[in-house]
Amino acid sequence: MQTSLAPEYQDTADGSAAEAILRKCVHCGFCTATCPTYQLLGDELDSPRGRIYLIKQVLEGSMPTRKTQLHLDRCLTCRNCETTCPSGVQYGHLVDIGRKLVDAKVPRPMAETAVRWALKEGLPSALFGPAMKLGQRVRGLLPAALKSKVPARQDAGVWPSAPHPRKMLMLAGCVQPSMSPNINSATARVLDAAGIQVVLAARAGCCGAVKFHLNDQEGGKLEMRVNIDAWWPLVEAGVEAIVMNASGCGVTVKEYGHILRDDPAYAEKAARISELTRDLSELLPELVAQLRGKVSATAGQIAFHPPCTLQHGQQLRGGVEKHLGELGFDIKAASCEAHLCCGSAGTYSVLQPKIAYELRDRKLANLAEMAPEVIVSANIGCITHLQSGTATPVRHWVEVLDEALAKA
Repeated sequence: MQTSLAPEYQDTADGSAAEAILRKCVHCGFCTATCPTYQLLGDELDSPRGRIYLIKQVLEGSMPTRKTQLHLDRCLTCRNCETTCPSGVQYGHLVDIGRKLVDAKVPRPMAETAVRWALKEGLPSALFGPAMKLGQRVRGLLPAALKSKVPARQDAGVWPSAPHPRKMLMLAGCVQPSMSPNINSATARVLDAAGIQVVLAARAGCCGAVKFHLNDQEGGKLEMRVNIDAWWPLVEAGVEAIVMNASGCGVTVKEYGHILRDDPAYAEKAARISELTRDLSELLPELVAQLRGKVSATAGQIAFHPPCTLQHGQQLRGGVEKHLGELGFDIKAASCEAHLCCGSAGTYSVLQPKIAYELRDRKLANLAEMAPEVIVSANIGCITHLQSGTATPVRHWVEVLDEALAKA
């Protein structure tokens, strides 16, 4: 796709990056077949191809409008289109640039700005944990819409204390420790059973995704630099990997090298951090070998929902089902539309609730065909969002594996 950049974008990092991505697009339309918002809304401008044209027009000098902004806002950034695209268009990077350029020219209404500010400042804040605890105490009194965002209190269990020669860093995350603390401790117990010690860096916080995708890209980059500084002494000490048990964080940290590529002080370190980052499921082949015979797999059907950040963002598909199956679990993904987003998409379910809940219910209907005893996923956002629409327990797959180890 040929693009003639407007003078204000020529010789800029964003303009050059966007132009390189646009040149790969052959406007074939394959992406429309797997775009969740296009399937629901049927509007070409709510498809990847349509949004690419909108971004192209802005780069060529057209003045964006609130309508332009709305179509970009409606994108889930699920990156399903990247999996489908035969030309390798990096749509996720392009839409980040497009949103940044549009928001610089199109002011948002005050109420919308306030909500977005509250999300980007509140979720990564140290105050989120106490606020969540308060919400959980009065959960029964909350209105349904708010109650669905506040999971019931969860016991985290015991964190293993045995030292091991093998050590891996883990990002605790910003919301996961208060919303579902057992995911982190279950991860530590499972890795401990395989002879791996989990290490946390006290000063590491949010991965940066919340602010970055709400178009506070500089704020997101600052959080990324804080994490790099917190992790670097442990990286130099020889940790094997940085393991992520939230795929939304994992895909972001794997892109630190790309996001900070022009930062002279952090580019090299960021690239190294990205190289070391592994989704927890990438350790499963080794874990299977270490844990075989130590697991008492639960009977009954387990339905797996692969988050978009896992299957499209990180291009990791089939590993959880395959390797847990080798340990004796009856687990499989839905036979229909397993590739589609559940509608959580970070803060999307708050900002675009109508679309988010339609996608959630569509996802749950496909999963329900298996009559599962439990639904498992790999991202705290997906888990919370799906649980808000079903009585079937929704958990992280590592919690199920942890329980099976304890039973054995």
